[in-house]
Amino acid sequence: MRAQRHTLALKNGAKYARLRAYKVMGLDELRKEIDSIDAQIVELLKQRARCVHGVGEIKKASGAPTFVPERETALIDKLMKLNNGELPEKSLLSIYRQIVSCSFLLEGNMKIGYLGPEGTWSHQAALSRFGESVELFAYPSFREVFTAVERGQINYGVIPIENSTDGSVTQAMDLLGSTNLRICAQMHQSVQNCLMAAIPREKIRTIYSHPQVLGQCRLWLQHNFPQAEQVPTASTTAAAKLARERAAEGAAALGSELAAKLNELPVLETRIQDKATNTTRFAVIGNQNTKPSALDRTTICFGVPHTPGSLADILMILKKHAVNIYCIDSRPTRDVAWEYLFYIDVEGHESCEPLKSCLDELHAKCPMFKVLGSYPEH
Repeated sequence: MRAQRHTLALKNGAKYARLRAYKVMGLDELRKEIDSIDAQIVELLKQRARCVHGVGEIKKASGAPTFVPERETALIDKLMKLNNGELPEKSLLSIYRQIVSCSFLLEGNMKIGYLGPEGTWSHQAALSRFGESVELFAYPSFREVFTAVERGQINYGVIPIENSTDGSVTQAMDLLGSTNLRICAQMHQSVQNCLMAAIPREKIRTIYSHPQVLGQCRLWLQHNFPQAEQVPTASTTAAAKLARERAAEGAAALGSELAAKLNELPVLETRIQDKATNTTRFAVIGNQNTKPSALDRTTICFGVPHTPGSLADILMILKKHAVNIYCIDSRPTRDVAWEYLFYIDVEGHESCEPLKSCLDELHAKCPMFKVLGSYPEH
């Protein structure tokens, strides 16, 4: 504790010494110093780009993937330690997201698909994860995103799989269970919905949005617009277009501020979701196996015999191996009525113990068993 206080005192002393020096330098000298630092930053970025190009050539020759989630996780951890809290973490991560995005371009470009159209939360999640230097492609359905990845038309797809307020995205989970694609990475997107309309609030009669968003704003809608008709749409961007086109009929929409901006709709109210912490978990789907990182999550899908206690027996195997369960969900098999597949997220990587032995035992016990991917938790 004494050593920590001493270190903190040294840091604060250095900080105040810099501030005093800056005051002595004056505005013009400080601006010259900033110009010099900017030139150094650009030169270092150019040096980094040359290294990245070399990495890209080696990856092409060996067939290695451009996107390496475990490497990105290690980079973020390193940046946080180097920063030591001096810069706002969100700002530092945003800067490096664009640097890494530029690296994807230099290594040979990357094509990313998402559930469109433009302005959806999936669009925002794709931008947050891959930056603005990759090629983004909007698809009208989850299935078309999966198909495009399977056919090699795009490198990866970004799909929502779970919302902190409204639960699992069932269509996405069903597709994961029926495809050979894997979850390569995940990200958490804070979802801040807004009310948008080209008419005053008192004239709103119909509210359009994606079913997930209507669910996330259920209590807010009951309190603020109990008489308004709620109409589900394929996306929040589609809802925004309808709100613009049918304004004379009393139409409004719920969605992102980006959707409002793209459709030139005024935002009447922001942050209207029922939970302030409303967050959607997105998966990056592709054909690669992500290597272990410092902390990993694995998603598995399995069926059990239709006999009493069969699910409990499976859960006991997880307990025996001391494997922590993050979440569990079930979906109809669609082959036999009233039989189900179970989706479980657990802690650990499929190639590392104790999870490796646990999965081997589960595979032997379950008539249907599939690992949907192991990927960094953060």
